[in-house]
Amino acid sequence: MSHSTTVIALREGLWQIKVPLPFPLRWVNSYLLREPDGSLTVIDPGLRTEAAEALWNEALEGLGFGYDRISQVVLTHHHPDHYGMAGWFQERTGAPVYLSETGIGQVRLLWGDGQPMTSLLTGLFVRHGMDAALCGELAKHMDSFVPLVSPQPQLTALRAGDRVRLGGTAYEAIETPGHAAGHLCFYDAQTREIFCGDHVLPQISPNVSFMPGVEDDPLGAYMASLRDVAPLPVEMAYPGHRSPFAGFGRRAEELVRHHEERLELMADKLHEPMTAYELCRDTFGDRLTLHQLRFAMAETIAHTVRLAVEGRVTQSEREGLIVYEARDEG
Repeated sequence: MSHSTTVIALREGLWQIKVPLPFPLRWVNSYLLREPDGSLTVIDPGLRTEAAEALWNEALEGLGFGYDRISQVVLTHHHPDHYGMAGWFQERTGAPVYLSETGIGQVRLLWGDGQPMTSLLTGLFVRHGMDAALCGELAKHMDSFVPLVSPQPQLTALRAGDRVRLGGTAYEAIETPGHAAGHLCFYDAQTREIFCGDHVLPQISPNVSFMPGVEDDPLGAYMASLRDVAPLPVEMAYPGHRSPFAGFGRRAEELVRHHEERLELMADKLHEPMTAYELCRDTFGDRLTLHQLRFAMAETIAHTVRLAVEGRVTQSEREGLIVYEARDEG
């Protein structure tokens, strides 16, 4: 990618920085904003890789900025492709790094001492029918993310309703759970702009994963928070992936419909009793990488949990495994 395609001036004092990812998504959007005092804010700096470090060095140099100009790093959520470089930036700048209180808790579970979420998640997958050997491979895969989010930054908590200064404008932090626990969007009613992270994406349906001990019904939370933000007057949305877009409310409603259709599809498949792993393979196929399988499996469980909450499926235990079956409508 050339500099002209990775650093895009969106308007005066706002740049989209396409930070490379070693996944099919290819890049994550970071946003750079110039503050009235000439300092800079970075939103979601990206996953820490050598390619990402090189890109940031080149991007800032091309714009004529040094790392000493960066005064704050603001995170929409804790996922590694957004959070990973936060500590790297803090080392170079001394800037505070802001993340929701819930997100801070997630960081500790995922990458704190002993990475407790690794064993919690693989244990969950075994109970839902995944082969223990495959879960062992998955554990290694999850632990491989530690260097991509290191060093860990000192984090400062943001709360829903806080005002966050971005480019000289006070944006409201809106909690939008579902894709990530504690996910925040930053909205300004006057300019009708929203930095929406991965809550609402154009062309892509954000992954909604069930994570043990985090959110009882993440898909229910996601659909509710989509309905909450859909009525906001938004002229331009700045997402975590793909390009900035108009039609934010319409897209939020499309995502609700997508999940309603997926729930219908899965409920239909569950007329035959299945574990979540069998349902995952039946829905998403056998040609998934380990990375894709982890998200497909956690998303399948999020849907079966939602179906159980809605009373559309029953959940039982057979030979130590959790099995779902559609309720007989008769």
